[in-house]
Amino acid sequence: MKRRAGEREKELKKKKLLEELGENRLPYLTPADADFHQLWKTKYSKLIFRKSDTIPEELHQMVQESFLTLREHNCFFQDLVRIKGKDFLTPVSRILIGKPGCTYKYLNTRLFTVPWPTESYDIKYCSPQIHDACKALMRLNDYLHIETVKELQGQNLFENKEIKDTAVIDRKQNFATSHTEQGSVSKDQSSLCVPEDEKNLKNRTSYNLTLLNYMDPLQMLYLKQEPYFGMGNMAVSWHHDENLVERSAVAVYNYSCEDSAVQESNEQELKGRDPAVWHVGLKVAWDIETPGLAVPLHQGDIYLMLDDLNMTHQHCVLAGLSPRFSSTHRVADSSRGTLEYILGQCELALQNLQTDSDSMALSLKSLEAAVVKQAEEIHNEVEFEWLRQFWFQGKRYLKCTDWWLKPMAKLEEFWRKLEIMLRQVWSSLRLEKSNKLRNKGMRPSTASCSFLRRDKSCVKNGQQDASQTQQRACQKTRNQNAIPSGQMMMNVICLCHMI
Repeated sequence: MKRRAGEREKELKKKKLLEELGENRLPYLTPADADFHQLWKTKYSKLIFRKSDTIPEELHQMVQESFLTLREHNCFFQDLVRIKGKDFLTPVSRILIGKPGCTYKYLNTRLFTVPWPTESYDIKYCSPQIHDACKALMRLNDYLHIETVKELQGQNLFENKEIKDTAVIDRKQNFATSHTEQGSVSKDQSSLCVPEDEKNLKNRTSYNLTLLNYMDPLQMLYLKQEPYFGMGNMAVSWHHDENLVERSAVAVYNYSCEDSAVQESNEQELKGRDPAVWHVGLKVAWDIETPGLAVPLHQGDIYLMLDDLNMTHQHCVLAGLSPRFSSTHRVADSSRGTLEYILGQCELALQNLQTDSDSMALSLKSLEAAVVKQAEEIHNEVEFEWLRQFWFQGKRYLKCTDWWLKPMAKLEEFWRKLEIMLRQVWSSLRLEKSNKLRNKGMRPSTASCSFLRRDKSCVKNGQQDASQTQQRACQKTRNQNAIPSGQMMMNVICLCHMI
């Protein structure tokens, strides 16, 4: 419900902004404009850009080879996402690589990491080349973490110095102010920037996964036009990156496969951004006063979005003419998105299931409303957020590794046990009608009964929507071999119709 409300609010803001613009377009600046760097410094200072020649050549070679390896092994897939109640295939193809057991959810689609090599984890890759590619991206991740920490520490030092300098100037200018007032002013200004402790800094910069992107614009039949500034073709529309740790950084490595045609285009005098070159576009969220920014991206360039930039600003990716890879490193919110989390939830719910030592029959310890409600919520979460999401994406992960198959089998077993629990509840309801439970002194809560009826109705409606989505997805992506056919798909679809 909260997500839908947020989407409605976003649409209203977008509609209002476009109405205010009418036929006009907002101004935006590129490096060719005289005020470009001043605008960057004053309105986009938390965007940090690094040209390719500042990055170790060995790292460039490893990372760029890993991109090509993953493409050669057909590891990039378009995602089926839901936007405003409609299903779309993303123009960009993606693969998620990161810590074992991590997932990342965007636009109602949960992606599962191809795990990078990690000690204490037995990860079998489909080929040595896939292993090397994942290892290279893990090394890039470590490098970007170190560079991000340096940048944040540098910004903190600079801000602290500015505050101290401002305080000194204020004291000189306001020499007539009482000592009490001076102390108060100084204290207030100092509180504007509190030095980050090491733990907080680590939490906001320890990237736990990277979402890799690939797109060849010349293979696309249609690309959406940027609506506010007239920046041209967009590969990715305006957005905030979602499901990240609050105020965490995002680091992006760019690999545009540039050719001579792009170089020739660069030599021409153009008004606005060069359409042959990839750019990242930035704007202050829902602001029509501040000009936008279009920063060109060349082979091997890196940019960082620090602190709250991802919250206060929006960004888009503007397509060039050449194919492009990118590796976008994120601190994904792991509170509900890891294998460890969902297995823990299952174990929590199954604490209410007991086995008779003599008959080995299963029964429930409690029929309290809160306990039953929690079990049903976890049951739905396992099914709709994990099992369906994973198998809906089919064989894509087997292109790299079979690591997720065992955890999914374990989750399926937990799902079956949770199913038994809920059937036990329904059995208890029937028994209550004949007063058998009342005679035994065990009284199920009326609240738990009403919850189950209401929840099952909602799930049933959701199943119909999910089944329709799956059918559409099969039609759209059958040629890409992204979704399994036959018995496997039938098993997955039938999971939710067993109730």
